[in-house]
Amino acid sequence: MTKILVTGATGTVGSHLVRALRDRSVPVRAYVRDAGRGIEQLGDDVELVVGDFGDQRALRRAMHGVDGVFLASPNGPRQAEYECAVIDAAAAAWVQRIVKLSALGAEIGSPLTFFDVHGRVEQHLWASGVPATVLRPAFYLSNLFATAESVRTAGRVFGSLGDARIAMVDPRDVAAVAATALLAAPGTPGVAGGTGHIRQVHTLTGPLAVTFTEVAEVLATVLGREVTFVDVPDAAARAALLDAGAPVWLADSFVTLFAMLRSGIHSTPTDGIAGLTGRPPRPVAEFVRDHLAVFGG
Repeated sequence: MTKILVTGATGTVGSHLVRALRDRSVPVRAYVRDAGRGIEQLGDDVELVVGDFGDQRALRRAMHGVDGVFLASPNGPRQAEYECAVIDAAAAAWVQRIVKLSALGAEIGSPLTFFDVHGRVEQHLWASGVPATVLRPAFYLSNLFATAESVRTAGRVFGSLGDARIAMVDPRDVAAVAATALLAAPGTPGVAGGTGHIRQVHTLTGPLAVTFTEVAEVLATVLGREVTFVDVPDAAARAALLDAGAPVWLADSFVTLFAMLRSGIHSTPTDGIAGLTGRPPRPVAEFVRDHLAVFGG
């Protein structure tokens, strides 16, 4: 039976993917840095391998006996190095498939560090010889959690996004696509042109491109109280990130991302999720309803 290794298993998409695979009775191995956190988030009956992406022995141990790998890691200065190490370990273990979590906008040379890193890792992945699929999701709906406290306490959504339209995507929908791609057999008729998703890049968005003003209106409707959007200048957003403890490189990266979102980089919805999973992507209202407690409902 197929066994899947999920890296970034306690992350935004990885934690949902572990659940999605287990719902399909697929054996899962989770690669985590902290066993306690892994058990807390994933349950005490999920197989864990503890290690970081720089631990070659742990990576080799994690690859033993798995058929597919979901590749995801936190943004950071060594992200490209770490993800390429996972790809190399998978290639050495003759893993049959890698599904990499990338980002909509990934491109070598992008002014946004995150996108440049994803572009370089994608290039390494295609050259590795391992059958692979790349997922490029838009801005996650879960990013709204960053403003949840201000929604609860002041009825305000803060952001440096102006009237940008963003086709925000639910991480659960991205995880559903990842599960489908990991489990599809190569040559499956009608699946990604008969390739079983191999050498495919899937662009994943929500059903509509919405502004943060519209997001605030959805929050107000679902919560039954006033919620308004407050646009924040880039300089103020950067200062707030630094005050919150973000390193300079991360604060600068977010400011660059805000500018790219305002330029429309994530403004075009696609039908990728519906076409690949058979169900439409979740809209903002459904996401908010499913996380009412987070937003003070």
